[in-house]
Amino acid sequence: MKEYSLNPVLSFFFFLSLMILFLEMGVAQNTTSTIPVNVGVVLDLAYLDANIALSCINMALSDFYASHGDYKTRLVLNTRDSKKDVIGAAAAALDLIKNVEVQAILGPTTSMQANFVIDLGEKAQVPIISFSATSPSLTSIRSSYFLRATQNDSAQVNAISAIVQAFGWREAVPIYIDNEYGEGIIPYLTDALQEVDARVPYRSVISPSATDDQIVEELYKLMTMQTRVFIVHMYRSLGTRLFTKAKEIGMMSGGYVWIMTDGLSVDFLSSPNHSVTDTIQGVLGIKPYVPRTKQLEYFRARWKRQFLRDNPNKIDAELNIYGLLAYSLALAVEKAGTTNFGFQKANVSSNTSTDLATLGVSLNGPNILRALSTTSFKGLTGDYLFVDGQFQSPAFQIVNVNGNGGRRIGFWTPPEGLVKTLNPRINKRMNSTSTSRLSTVIFPGDTTVVPKGWEIPTNEKKLKIGVPVKSGFSEFVAVTKDPGSNTATFTGFCIDVFDAVVKALPYALPYEYIPFAKPDGEPAGTYNDLAYQVYLKNYDAVVGDITIVYNRSLYIDYTLPFTESGVSMIVPIADNNSKNAWVFMKPLTWDLWVSSFLFFVLIGFVVWVLEHRINEDFRGSASDQAGTSFWFSFSTMVFAQRERVVSNLSRAVIIIWCFVVLILTQSYTASLASLLTVEQLQPTVTDVRELIKKGEYVGYQKGSFILGILLDLGFDKSKLVVYSSPEECHHLFSKGSGNGGIAAAFDELAYIKLILSRYCSKYTMIDPKFKTGGFGFVFPKGSPLVPDISRAILNVTEGDEMKQIEGAWFGKKSTCPESSSSISSNSLSLKSFWGLFLIAGLAALLALIIFVVMFVYRERNVLRSSDSTASIWSRIENFFRIFIQRDSTSSTFRQSDLNDRNGISLPAMGAPSPSDYSVDTEYPANRSSASYDSSPNREAPQEVVIDIDQLTNRNQERPAALEIDHESN
Repeated sequence: MKEYSLNPVLSFFFFLSLMILFLEMGVAQNTTSTIPVNVGVVLDLAYLDANIALSCINMALSDFYASHGDYKTRLVLNTRDSKKDVIGAAAAALDLIKNVEVQAILGPTTSMQANFVIDLGEKAQVPIISFSATSPSLTSIRSSYFLRATQNDSAQVNAISAIVQAFGWREAVPIYIDNEYGEGIIPYLTDALQEVDARVPYRSVISPSATDDQIVEELYKLMTMQTRVFIVHMYRSLGTRLFTKAKEIGMMSGGYVWIMTDGLSVDFLSSPNHSVTDTIQGVLGIKPYVPRTKQLEYFRARWKRQFLRDNPNKIDAELNIYGLLAYSLALAVEKAGTTNFGFQKANVSSNTSTDLATLGVSLNGPNILRALSTTSFKGLTGDYLFVDGQFQSPAFQIVNVNGNGGRRIGFWTPPEGLVKTLNPRINKRMNSTSTSRLSTVIFPGDTTVVPKGWEIPTNEKKLKIGVPVKSGFSEFVAVTKDPGSNTATFTGFCIDVFDAVVKALPYALPYEYIPFAKPDGEPAGTYNDLAYQVYLKNYDAVVGDITIVYNRSLYIDYTLPFTESGVSMIVPIADNNSKNAWVFMKPLTWDLWVSSFLFFVLIGFVVWVLEHRINEDFRGSASDQAGTSFWFSFSTMVFAQRERVVSNLSRAVIIIWCFVVLILTQSYTASLASLLTVEQLQPTVTDVRELIKKGEYVGYQKGSFILGILLDLGFDKSKLVVYSSPEECHHLFSKGSGNGGIAAAFDELAYIKLILSRYCSKYTMIDPKFKTGGFGFVFPKGSPLVPDISRAILNVTEGDEMKQIEGAWFGKKSTCPESSSSISSNSLSLKSFWGLFLIAGLAALLALIIFVVMFVYRERNVLRSSDSTASIWSRIENFFRIFIQRDSTSSTFRQSDLNDRNGISLPAMGAPSPSDYSVDTEYPANRSSASYDSSPNREAPQEVVIDIDQLTNRNQERPAALEIDHESN
């Protein structure tokens, strides 16, 4: 009980430091007599710790004056007993200020007493310096004349939360005394725990006047809860009784965690008592860190001798941190001395005067306050500095009660958190929230195994698991009630998964299923209502096909999901393949039809350009040439072209084009065969907006959160129809949207897959897919079971057991084709063939470029005509006139002329026949249009049939004929 145990060591040191401040302000005195300076001391003298603190203050004065004999001021202590009462402390302070005119007051003992005394000090401008009032609520008074020469209780909450975080505890219950001292720390402690994701599910408040029976009753109440981490903040006398009763009923055994705030830690461990420490074995504690120095040990031994000499009956007294603070404070008051110790009297009428009205104002108070606020001074426990009237401490030490004392297991500092030693170089290599930064802890029950921080109470009923009651989709969860025995049977996929998960836990978890139903067996509400029952603590958890959604997570916690997540749409499918007279057009899309036609024209044009000057098959009138070219190009579609191709460039283009045509025709044939023979099942609806625009009716499962999604999408609530089972959904689809049925249904993926497994030939799943969390189990907010259950879910879902459960309820994997969100078309598009067209186009373009370059180079003299008067246009016109004429220098035409002059007409290809060997009586050069006159008077051409020997003789004479012909030319 921190506020009654003043820890005399710090009292001694702090008072000595304060005394030095007083004296240094008045050191330059030339008078031969000393100047008395009145300082008030208000303590609860009935307590041993108050007497220890007072002895430390007196020792501080003696030590200071022994070493500073030249100081002329002398502090005069005026001690008053507050008699353990708030009014007594206020009356003592009023007496000291009004009648004694003290320059400062050391004390009072408790925070409640300080609350009254601070107002008096503010009014009289007398500094109130307390080394034991630790309540954070005193900070809110915001009095400039109140100096707290001890730790604020709120300074230790971060150290406590760091311990909770390091051991992974998720919940903690504070047990505190029902007064200002106990309540002051709770808001800060709760906030610190929440910052490390630890909850405070319950606050145990114990009255200062509570009997042992009342304490036991409260402890039994804590035993019925799951939390096993307790943080104790109360006075020593009450704390001793609390731990004694906790041990008697078995709460100091394995699995429990107890953490003491610094008040109890200092009280219990500064003066260890075997009867007390025996009840707190394994408890963790927080203490302000006091470095052990030779100066401190020397003072401790000297103080012990002096105290026993003055108090021979109090042999158990031990110097503690509050005695050190009192010593240091006394030194500071002495050091702050002054030359003006008077009070300015209040100017009030004698008829209306009261004690408060006649209270004067100290003339030296502001100087003392300034000296204390701006001066750092060194005491036996280190350097002291006030910041905003609050004493700053560098570190806390973490202790573990073992044997007859506390064993230090680490430290906590604001910049580094938990550390094993105060060595910055070692601490940088370690995580500030890891248990590796603490020495081994021996917990209650004499075990080093870290408790989980929670347990299923053995004296409480089994976990009550709520289960939804529904008429459809019994594969997921079903509740069957036996009228005879009035018992319920719980089956389904979700039930089996939860049973398997609980078996996978490393500990036993007793539970029982309870149907969420009315007495008549009907559902007692929606899934939101069922989840809210967990928040109301009517159920400990909910198991079923409960979807993880945001709005429920605000008041309950979910485990990890154990099913696939998402919401999608299912629609009927129908054979959209209308086999009409124009079905032959459907294998290709319009862009592919147009592209193919253009390329046929392009290839015909390219072949004509390359062939018409050297190939007689592409000669004739303009219409003949155009017809032949396009006939040749389109006939490649069925590979029926008869015209010869003599140009190598043409042959290259035709080879590539024939390959393109082969691929295109084969693909067309396959697609047309599929259209004519295979049933083409297509969704009747592919877009949600189409449903909204047409005002179609859509369905959703009864009681599902999907209703909110549909309304958010823009569906009219009057167009929404509910169903409760796959059979009912199928029935609504069969009726149709215009006949009281639906055109589409929205549901979660787990339900959709179940529907499709039964009716895969009738329906399909279509986008969009809305993301959801999947199915999860529901637990109260912050339940310590959630992480363990979630890990067990991962263990089950990653193994073969989940496959066995799915197979038991949903059968083997469906033989239905997988539903696709994208609807594929049977029509071939340009996207599938643009690469082939690109290759054919590049080949044709390259052949044209090569031909044009060669032709221009050969006929360059035509463009560079010697007639300088000729215009450019006439030259170009002459150039194109040459282009459309046949090339008489071509080897093809020279061979043809030679055959004609020899009277031989050879077939274009293939083996010769007797009719092929004929000799025309006229040379081609002498032919004219009259030769082919069709009039009756035209003489028939004379032909001579020759045999093979004659043909051979003529061929032997051909070289001479060629020479004669050449000379004649």
